[in-house]
Amino acid sequence: MLIIEPSIRHLLIEDAVGSFPDECCGFLFGKEESDGTRYIIDILVVDNSKQGDKTRRFEIAPSDYLIAEQHALDHDWALLGIYHSHPNHPAIPSEHDRVAAQPYFSYLIISVMNKEVITFRSWLLNEDQQFEEEKIIDYQSTYSS
Repeated sequence: MLIIEPSIRHLLIEDAVGSFPDECCGFLFGKEESDGTRYIIDILVVDNSKQGDKTRRFEIAPSDYLIAEQHALDHDWALLGIYHSHPNHPAIPSEHDRVAAQPYFSYLIISVMNKEVITFRSWLLNEDQQFEEEKIIDYQSTYSS
C-alpha cells in the first residue's frame, strides 16, 4: 500500500500537468513499514532525458539515479520508486515500462488527459516480472521524518 501526503500529491500533479504533453518523471522517497506500507514523504523531479519523442516515453539519466540515492541517504529515507505521467493515456504500465522496471520499486503512473489529471495508479513487479497494482491512499499523516 502506498500512502501519499496531500502536499506530495500536489507536487506530482504540478509536474505532470506542467510537463504535458510530454511525460514527466521523478523519484519517490519515504519510509516503509514492516507490513509493506510505504509512506511517500518527498519526491525529486528530474528531467525526462529521452531523446526524441517524450510524449510516449521517459528516461532517467544515470546521474539522476545517483543524485536520488544521495538524497535518500542525506535524509535517512528509502528510495521507494519512480513516478511518471502518461499524457492522454490511462495510468496502466506499458510493456516498455515493465521491461525497464526494477524489483522493489513502486511505479506510480499519473494519467493526464488534456492537461487534467485523471487518476494515479501504482504498480509493483511480482515474482514473474509482471506488474500488480498497488493500492494508493491519500493520507494526512502525523508521520514525521
